[in-house]
Amino acid sequence: MSVATKTDKIQRLAELTAVKETSTGASLWREAFRRLRRSKMAIIGAIVIAVFVVIAIVGPYLTPYAPTAQTWRGEVFPNRGQFVGPRGDNWFGLDHLGRDMFSRMLVGARQTLLVGVVSTLIGLAAGFLIGGVSGAFATLGGESGRRVDSVIMRFIDMMLALPSLLLAVSIAAVMGQSLTTVMIAVGVVQVPVFARLLRGAMLAQGGADYVLAAKSLGVRKRRIVISQIVPNSLSPVIVQATLSLATAIIEAAALSYLGLGNPDPAIPEWGVMLAQAQRFFDNAPMMAVYPAVGIIITALGFTLLGEAMREALDPKLRG
Repeated sequence: MSVATKTDKIQRLAELTAVKETSTGASLWREAFRRLRRSKMAIIGAIVIAVFVVIAIVGPYLTPYAPTAQTWRGEVFPNRGQFVGPRGDNWFGLDHLGRDMFSRMLVGARQTLLVGVVSTLIGLAAGFLIGGVSGAFATLGGESGRRVDSVIMRFIDMMLALPSLLLAVSIAAVMGQSLTTVMIAVGVVQVPVFARLLRGAMLAQGGADYVLAAKSLGVRKRRIVISQIVPNSLSPVIVQATLSLATAIIEAAALSYLGLGNPDPAIPEWGVMLAQAQRFFDNAPMMAVYPAVGIIITALGFTLLGEAMREALDPKLRG
């Protein structure tokens, strides 16, 4: 996808959701919530996310066995292709070291959620700061402010021009192998998206009547930006944060799969489990299927909810 296409999609989302009130006077979020409650896509996505979050929070306390204990090491022989599948004591079977796969999946959910949430928060915080500064200069900074905005946006465009996974791999390779590295790498990749969205929404709000009224009353520009423009420009950022969680989980799993994640392979994490299982796929495909399905379903849940929120906030789709 070219940088122009990426920029156009981001700008479109900003324009669609940068609306404060509808023609009937109902608040944007109140009407959007009513539409979300009627959306099957939103309900399915919310259920999937809720199940995933509950498993991530309480799962480690419900594990029947220690996820790192090689209790059944004498029953599996990877070199001979002998593995143990699902059975009464081990619902998901055993991995190549004789560890309970069900317990490792439960604990791995927490690690996967942690990586996704933290990396998204990193991207959101940095993107909010950059996009907010750029949007403030572009909206109320005059000619000199627009020049500052142009410089910032060219830097953001350069980041958007790079494939996200390639950029994340490059950052992770430079910083070294660790879970923190994965969070930072995935977070940095999301910075330009959040920055572009917030800046675009602020530009759309810059010509609103309430901004013109505040300027005519002599309200300071800084106060207009902080108390008026920014709060009314958060809709697209919130929608993108939901979608970015799905992307973050997939990209974090990809980095772990490439060996750039947690250096301790004993700690369960779905991306690491998937990487470990690739060597034994011919004889024990379920070792790879379980974490892969977990990643896919979780990412799908966040995507469904995010897309439903995007449609609910689209003024062209309101009846």
